[in-house]
Amino acid sequence: MTSTRKTAVIVGVLFLTQTVAFIIADQLITGVLKRPSYLTGVPADANTLIVGGLFAVVSGVAVVGIAVLLFPLFKPTSEPLALGYVCERVIELVLQLLFFLMVPLLMIAIGNGLRDGTMAASTSASLGPILKALHDQVIVVVLYLVTSVGGVILSVLLYRSLLVPRWLAVLGLIGYLVLFAGGVLDMFAVTDVTKGAGLIFIVPGGLFELILPIWLLAKGFNPSSQTVAGKDDRQIVKTART
Repeated sequence: MTSTRKTAVIVGVLFLTQTVAFIIADQLITGVLKRPSYLTGVPADANTLIVGGLFAVVSGVAVVGIAVLLFPLFKPTSEPLALGYVCERVIELVLQLLFFLMVPLLMIAIGNGLRDGTMAASTSASLGPILKALHDQVIVVVLYLVTSVGGVILSVLLYRSLLVPRWLAVLGLIGYLVLFAGGVLDMFAVTDVTKGAGLIFIVPGGLFELILPIWLLAKGFNPSSQTVAGKDDRQIVKTART
């Protein structure tokens, strides 16, 4: 029980950490991308870009940490699904490492080339929009599509394991499915989930990712769940329902 309570606290802290770290990373990198002719000023913004990339790494590592810590608790419910959840989060980390470090490093390299004169000034006009579009697409793929797939798996496991109240798991399931739909629509330029009416696609999942860690920090996992009791799967589910 004590060990499970500690796991709940750590998972709750990691949830908040990954959310805050990703927001900081995106704000730092996006802040540079929004500047006119930003590539010419990149050498002065190199530290900002590097720090943004590091925050993205922190976010990705926290996500994997959550999956690893929850694996022993989810394993009695469905080992394949629990393992799939870990693998999906590792993929998410790899994508963050690839894109949120690759784009800033490319920007720094091009900016230094423009400053030193090893690249033509026209490079800024041609590559600037391309790198910005790449960053925007990465946000859609990583933050909305890949994250929503992992979130659906997490919500299903939470629902089946009874580790948290089922209404909370249902909120997560709805939230991530809505987020996935918003990501698909965003990819086809039907809506923009970062502003205006498109923000409605983020709200349910955002509420889940706010309520879940608070719940874990305050109350921990449900002590009547099958994984905490450590008994036969079918027997404990029957007991918990009665």
